Amino acid sequence: MPYGDRRPYVVADTLAELRGPTSGAVVLPHHLDWSGNAGYDLDRPARLASMYRTVLVEAATKGDLRAWLDGALLVHLWPAMWLPARLRGLWERQFAELATARSVEPGQGGGGGGDLSGD
Repeated sequence: MPYGDRRPYVVADTLAELRGPTSGAVVLPHHLDWSGNAGYDLDRPARLASMYRTVLVEAATKGDLRAWLDGALLVHLWPAMWLPARLRGLWERQFAELATARSVEPGQGGGGGGDLSGD
């Protein structure tokens, strides 16, 4: 069984509780991003999406999600983010608006993903 199918993922209780940064420069703590490139310029679309993906995949607590994600921005980014299928399913079962956002995005299917590299 692939690691992504058995790893524990954290899901927020509500999108409204997610009030993290939406612009500017941030540095994720080491427990979320140990890549050596934990600085993110949220004003660059590709870096913003990369930071959101990192937090969604690596969050150990709901506090991590609340500190680093914004609910409205997450809904906006959701259709174009590449995420493990199990993580995507957990979030979409909790938040119908995420599944809806992905279903109305033209050309999106499967695990999701779009072109956020154009920065």
